[in-house]
Amino acid sequence: MKIDENYLELITNDSTLNKAQAKILDLVFPLEEGWNLLILNKDLDTKSTNLLILLKGKLALKTQDQIIKNYEALSSFRNPKKTEAINQKEIENTNTQNSGSLSIYCDGACSGNPGEAGSGVAVYSSTSKPILYYGDYVKNGTNNIAELNALYKALLICQSNPNDKNTIYSDSKYSIDCICTWAYGWKAKGWTKKGGEIKNLELIKEAHLLYEKIKNNITIKHVKGHAGIEGNELADRMAVHTIKSKNESYEVYSYESIDSVLNLKSY
Repeated sequence: MKIDENYLELITNDSTLNKAQAKILDLVFPLEEGWNLLILNKDLDTKSTNLLILLKGKLALKTQDQIIKNYEALSSFRNPKKTEAINQKEIENTNTQNSGSLSIYCDGACSGNPGEAGSGVAVYSSTSKPILYYGDYVKNGTNNIAELNALYKALLICQSNPNDKNTIYSDSKYSIDCICTWAYGWKAKGWTKKGGEIKNLELIKEAHLLYEKIKNNITIKHVKGHAGIEGNELADRMAVHTIKSKNESYEVYSYESIDSVLNLKSY
């Protein structure tokens, strides 16, 4: 679900959040002025949606931790060892439905942080094999830059396929939130934020502008990294391959089998 004013009222106590709630929403605690603007329209999974309600109130830190532990214990009891399988099944269904649509996995890698950085993308369509791209090599980059570059490349691919609903998968909550959530608050304040500079600002502004143009035709989802999700693993291998090949522009990676790609080096 997306956070709206009604949901904010449901989870806040005296117009604020506690530390555990802030952590779930990737907010700095104590909360900065305008924190609510940063999370409006933010996408939440079911777990986060439920926990934010359960955690409402002025609670001791131990109580907050215990609520989270109790919720996770309940989830494990009701659905033992099925979470990752369900996530993978949902993704596979998305890959095969609507033959004209695309499912795009993007990932970034960095050898050292900062260090050499690269990005990778795996594009699934109705064809039998995903198309793999590697590029955006940055000699002195960061993991966040690599992730943002990868997501921007995925948005560009979606822009070239405007007639169908496309889905982008990224394991970087940072890059998703920068472009789809936090950018709105920063933009409203003249691309500034309280407490310091916005790192990678020009890249974020460019990606956010493109996102605004095509957001009604795409869905962006967060996936767990290095969890055996094929598309995410392929994008990871391409990001690492970029660091090896030092490609600044994107190229298509030629391969015979998916297993041969998955056997490439990963960080």
